[in-house]
Amino acid sequence: MDNFRLILAVTLAFLAMLIWEAWQKDYVRPTVQPEQQTSAIASVKDAERRDVPVASVDPGSTTTTNVPVINKEASEKQIEVITDVLSLRIDTKGGSILEAKLLDYAQSTEEKDKNYVLLSDQSTNLFMIQSGLISNKKEDAPNHKAVYRTEKDVYELKEGSDELVVPLVWTNSSGVKIGKIYTFKRGEYLVTLKHKVFNESAKPWAGRDYRQLVRGKPTDTSGESAFIYTYTGGAYYTPENKFDKLDFDEMDETKLAVDATGGWLAMLQHYFFAGIIPTSKDTQHFYSKKLSGEKYILGAYGPAQKIDPGVTGEFTGNLWIGPKLQKRIEKVAPGLELTTDYGWLTIIAKPIFWLLNFINQAVGNWGWSIIFLTILIKLAFYRLSAASYRSMAGMRKLAPRLQAIKEKYGDDKEHLNKAMMDLYKTEKINPVGGCLPILVQIPVFIALYWVLLESVEMRDAPFMLWIDSLSAKDPYFVLPVIMGASMLVQQKLNPAPPDPMQAKIMMALPFIFTAMFAFFPAGLVLYWVVNNLLSIAQQWRITYVMEHQGK
Repeated sequence: MDNFRLILAVTLAFLAMLIWEAWQKDYVRPTVQPEQQTSAIASVKDAERRDVPVASVDPGSTTTTNVPVINKEASEKQIEVITDVLSLRIDTKGGSILEAKLLDYAQSTEEKDKNYVLLSDQSTNLFMIQSGLISNKKEDAPNHKAVYRTEKDVYELKEGSDELVVPLVWTNSSGVKIGKIYTFKRGEYLVTLKHKVFNESAKPWAGRDYRQLVRGKPTDTSGESAFIYTYTGGAYYTPENKFDKLDFDEMDETKLAVDATGGWLAMLQHYFFAGIIPTSKDTQHFYSKKLSGEKYILGAYGPAQKIDPGVTGEFTGNLWIGPKLQKRIEKVAPGLELTTDYGWLTIIAKPIFWLLNFINQAVGNWGWSIIFLTILIKLAFYRLSAASYRSMAGMRKLAPRLQAIKEKYGDDKEHLNKAMMDLYKTEKINPVGGCLPILVQIPVFIALYWVLLESVEMRDAPFMLWIDSLSAKDPYFVLPVIMGASMLVQQKLNPAPPDPMQAKIMMALPFIFTAMFAFFPAGLVLYWVVNNLLSIAQQWRITYVMEHQGK
């Protein structure tokens, strides 16, 4: 950092940011109109206007109560779906996605031989995607408890093929046949989910589709650092209200009930997310629900359709199961890139990420990209930093005279302050001249912190030598030690604090920050090291020139 005042200012800014987020979490809740507190299905009035009856079965229910006995000839089993980037387990009971492994991402730096598990039906990390159809007649539509048939146990994207279609089929005795079709594309985490209704019965068919994310409150936090906060919970986006989070505590107290034309819902975690992205231009209803056992549902259902005999209808939507790749997801739906949460400094963080990504395309290494980005930011603030360093160099030059004034006036504060101000005026030095440049830079530093912390593009990205992952801590603590040493050098260049207690605190700071940064991702520490070294070079040059001007 530029100097110790910047370190303290950034630290205070971080604390203020955390206090603000805690206040928002505890006291700011989304307002839900009383009329929206009804059942996620029974509240829809457009079905009544169309004379389409609505099912009384809540798609959020995970109980087997009132679930019709259908498709008796089918047996429950799980099928495996493998593409070049995903490995999934899909249950024929409901066609739910029980597990999703990301083949291009390791579970962790320590477990590089294991693929990252995003979705799981294990109780310790429950995270699934359910979907289905509902109708006024339970036997006419398969919800997420109905059993489908499939032709294969394993579906795999073949070499040379760009698309994989996974069909599941459900039928009933009245002649209604429904296909649940997943479509995967090569290199894509975007999955198309389609329900096709073949009404071969003698009566009109009426119903709607729903899709929902089921997640347990995370209990396994062994891979998280105590020094780094990342958000895990729900989020949604509507064209009217834009991006909003809905964490588990909020879902405990208030049910989401929002109608939206466009938008999406998601369950977020560090680097990855699963999302529901409706493709229909019709109004969707977003809902949430808390289940027993610390389980939560975030889902959407669309308008009811009436399908006459002999007619085929369909319900289509998209799912995202994968990393927060910003360049890709911003093309999928408006606002989806906000799943990479840079907080209130997004307006600054997004251009910083764009520049960092641009540099990486040229150099091909995220570590060197961080170094070159740090240099560019340093050049952008060169003049502001120079003003701060000149102020400190002037104070350093006046230190002996200030000490003499202090000894002369002792405890006479009035005459002491007047003599010091006269000296500053005579020498044309502003003792707080370096504060404004520091304040201007704080938002940029915090925004860059979030860019380096939140961008999945840098997850497990190697740098060189012993740094094999910029998102993990330095295994040998070399960078934190270098950072601490650079802070000690900066301290020698700064004017000595007049108060002995302040001097002791300033002397302890490099050791405190070294211990703290030892557990930060190496990419963040690399930035601070490079920034400190550049600051030392600039500050030494300015101090040297000013101290030798009179000789």
